[in-house]
Amino acid sequence: MNTNAGNELNNEIKLLIMEALTINEVAPEEVGDDDSLFGQDNVLGLDSIDALEIVMALQEKYGVRIDDKNQSRFILRSISTIAEFIGKNRTR
Repeated sequence: MNTNAGNELNNEIKLLIMEALTINEVAPEEVGDDDSLFGQDNVLGLDSIDALEIVMALQEKYGVRIDDKNQSRFILRSISTIAEFIGKNRTR
């Protein structure tokens, strides 16, 4: 994936997450591509329920399947890891 396409996908994912979770307190550009999305240091304050909603939104938009709990922990680590997974597995 070239840099422009990668940046575009990363921004698209940020917007998708913010819309799916109705996050208005943080602007998409405040979330770094490699920032942790979960845990104590996450900028968005996400929890396990949010993870399920993100997975459903990604499945609906990109046609990807994330079934394994351990796999989802790795994939949902950051915007970059989500984008890498989508780049390799998207059907839409």
